[in-house]
Amino acid sequence: MKYYSTRDTKKTNGIDSAVAIKNGLAPDGGLYMPSEIPAVSSSDILSLCKKSYAERAADILSRFLCDYTYDELLSDCREAYGEARFPGGAAPLVKLNDNIFVLELWHGPTGAFKDMALQIMPRLLSRALVKTGEKRTAHILVATSGDTGKAALEGYRDIDGIKITVFYPVDGVSKIQKLQMATQEGGNVNVCAVKGNFDDAQNGVKKIFSDNEAKERLNEKGVFLSSANSINWGRLAPQIAYYVSAYCDMINTGEIANGDLIDICVPTGNFGNIFAGYIAKLMGLPIRRFICASNSNNVLTDFFETGTYDRNRKFHTTMSPSMDILISSNLERLLYLVSGPEKTREWMKQLVCEGKYTVDAETKSALDREFTACCSTEENTAETIYNTFDKYGYLSDTHTACALFASYKKADGVKIVTDSTASPYKFASDVLASLGEKKPEDAFEAFELLNRKTGVDIPDSFVSLKTKAVRFDKVIEPNSMLDFVLDK
Repeated sequence: MKYYSTRDTKKTNGIDSAVAIKNGLAPDGGLYMPSEIPAVSSSDILSLCKKSYAERAADILSRFLCDYTYDELLSDCREAYGEARFPGGAAPLVKLNDNIFVLELWHGPTGAFKDMALQIMPRLLSRALVKTGEKRTAHILVATSGDTGKAALEGYRDIDGIKITVFYPVDGVSKIQKLQMATQEGGNVNVCAVKGNFDDAQNGVKKIFSDNEAKERLNEKGVFLSSANSINWGRLAPQIAYYVSAYCDMINTGEIANGDLIDICVPTGNFGNIFAGYIAKLMGLPIRRFICASNSNNVLTDFFETGTYDRNRKFHTTMSPSMDILISSNLERLLYLVSGPEKTREWMKQLVCEGKYTVDAETKSALDREFTACCSTEENTAETIYNTFDKYGYLSDTHTACALFASYKKADGVKIVTDSTASPYKFASDVLASLGEKKPEDAFEAFELLNRKTGVDIPDSFVSLKTKAVRFDKVIEPNSMLDFVLDK
C-alpha cells in the first residue's frame, strides 16, 4: 500500500507508510492518505471481539502500515496500551442510557484522548527512522490547543534520535494544560507559548514546514522536521482502532448484534478524531452517521449545514479550549476521499487566499449522507454537565459535554457512541462552576472541591503537578516561531 498527498492530482509520488510517518506533512502542503482503504469483514469483527485492545489495535494498524510486521505492531501496542500506561483498560465503554454510550479515551498518562495515539506513535516513528535508513535527528513540531502538546511531550520524551518542540496559544489552554506542559520532564523537550490563538500557532508550524530555506539550515545541522499532530498519518491511524474496539465491546455486552448500525458523536476541533471514525466506516464498520459536535467556534457546524467553510469570523475562547479552532486541518482528508485531489487542492488554495470556500452540490450531498452537526453554546455545555451528573451520576469534562449535548439532541433510537476526550479534572474549575459551585481561581483547590462534590477520584498525575517545577515559561510572537526552532 502506498501513500499519496491529498493534493497530488496525478498520484505519481507514492511512498511507504514509514516514509509518510517520518515526513508528517507532504512536500506540497497536503496530507498523506493511503492508496486504498482495507476492508474489515463481519467475520473479522467477530474475531476481534475475542481479542484484547492491544491485539485489536495491532490488527487494524497492520492493514494500513504494510511495511511494518504484525509482530512489530503487536509488541508496540502491548507496550503502549498496557496496564502501566492505561490502568484498567485503554478505551472503556460506559453505558449512560439505553441509547447513549460514552467511550472514555482519557485513561492514559495525561488524562486526554490524545494518549490513545501518542503512546503508540513515537514507537512507530522510531521504527520508521530505522526502516528508512534515516541518520538525522527528527525534530517534532507540534501546535496544540491543549491536549496534544502534553500527550506528545510525554510520548516522545527522552526517545533516542528525536526531539520535540510544542507551541501553544498563551491564553488558549486551561491552567492545568499549561502547567502540564510547562513542567514537562525530559532532556529532548521544549515548550513555548505563542501570542494569539491556536490557529496562529498551527499556521506558524505549517509555515515552518513549508520553508525550504529553514529545512536546509536544519539539514546542515543533521535535523529534519516531522509532526505529531493529527496531520501525521501515524497519529491518525491508531485512532481508527478504538472505534472498532467500541463496536466489539457493544457486541460482547449484548447491546448490539454484529451488523447493527450505530452512530458516532465526537467533540470536534481539528477533525482528526471524527475522521478516524469515518475511515473505520469505510473499512466496513457498521456506522450509520457521524455527529460532529462543535462549541461556540462553530465553523464545522456551519460547513456541514451550508457547504461553505468560512474561517472569517470571531474567535471565541471557551471552556472547551481543545475545540477552539477555526481551521480544521483534517477536513482536507475528508474532502479528498469524497471529491478527489483536484477539487481539494483548489478549495485549500481558496482557504489560504480568501479564508473560505464552498463545495459543489455533489460533494454537499455526499457529506449530508454521512454527517450531521450540532453546536453547543457555553450555556448548553454547562447545563449538560449539570444535567448529566444529576440524572446519571456521570461526570463529564467540558469537551465531552459538547458531544453529549449533541447526542441528546440528535438521538433517534439508534445507539450512539459518544467520545469522551478528557478527564473532568483537566478542566476542574469550569466543571465545578457548571455544577453550580463557585469557580475557584486555584486549579488545585478546584481538584479538591470537585472531588468533594462528586466523589470522583483525582488522577494521580494531576495531583503530582503541584510539586513539579516550571521549566518552560517563554512567550513569543507567531513570527518568531521559526527562530525559536532554529535555536534548539
